[in-house]
Amino acid sequence: MEANALNPQSLMQAAELCQAVVEEVGKVFIGNPGLTQGLLIGLLSRSHILLEGVPGVAKTTLAKGFAQALGCDCKRIQFTPDLLPSDITGSYILDQTKGSFELREGPIFSQIILGDEINRAPPKTQAALLEAMAEGQVTLEGQTRPLSQPFMVVATQNPVEHEGTYPLPEAQLDRFLMKLYVSYPEPVAEKQMLRTYLQPRPTAKTVLSPQAIVELQGMAARVHLDDEVLDYVLELIHFTRRHRRVAIGASPRAALALVHSARARALMLGRDYVLPDDIKALAPPVIAHRLMLIPEAEMEAVSPVSVVQEGLAQVAVRPSEQRRSKPVPEKAR
Repeated sequence: MEANALNPQSLMQAAELCQAVVEEVGKVFIGNPGLTQGLLIGLLSRSHILLEGVPGVAKTTLAKGFAQALGCDCKRIQFTPDLLPSDITGSYILDQTKGSFELREGPIFSQIILGDEINRAPPKTQAALLEAMAEGQVTLEGQTRPLSQPFMVVATQNPVEHEGTYPLPEAQLDRFLMKLYVSYPEPVAEKQMLRTYLQPRPTAKTVLSPQAIVELQGMAARVHLDDEVLDYVLELIHFTRRHRRVAIGASPRAALALVHSARARALMLGRDYVLPDDIKALAPPVIAHRLMLIPEAEMEAVSPVSVVQEGLAQVAVRPSEQRRSKPVPEKAR
């Protein structure tokens, strides 16, 4: 057994905690539990999640319920066109009594950030999140301050409104581990939602704590990843780069995101090893939002998600010997 191997009891406890979070969030967000699982995967991967959906599908309710179940310090930022970077990071102000400048911390110094309608803020304000999301730190007036752990940004955006919005640049989209689509609920779930919210507004109980989250993140980092799975990830990534309708394919950061999220999913399901099924389940939400297609793709009804699904259909998991002996085509069809 490996020195860093996870014991069965710890794996069972981790899976139970994750399931408890899903159940608690399900009390306030009546809909697809897979969305809560996606948020958990982002949390365990030390990454960030972008929620996209039309108005009124409970994106903010999902994010707030998730934060309640974590037991972490949480702040909400309502992004607007007049929001300034200092409104997020904070600024130094003069303390008249001390005669010195003191830092007034902005909401970014919380553990869980709910960024509501992130695409309503101008690019300069959106960029204020980049260093925090990528490095877990904020630089103000030349001084770098680390952010407390765990740290996670859950942002929402509306895909149908264009007036007064600023699409996220590719560099910032790449900072989000996954882009999850929040769609309309099924009729049964929608009826349950109506009945639930006819009563006093429900709340999610606290299931985790900052310390427990950090421990789970450490466990996820120890989940075993076989070379065959790594090669499978690389072939999927390379498929997007060779595709004839893709202008810019998935980057090495996308490959890292895919393996980190697969580890988190395995832990969430009580396993200490990653399966190809983990990669297949996570490839669309992890890779699709990072792809840039050529202009002709839209006329052919080709989307980033369909490119990833095409790759999943064509790329097979093979033993290493077979993989080395098979020639790589120049251009994917």
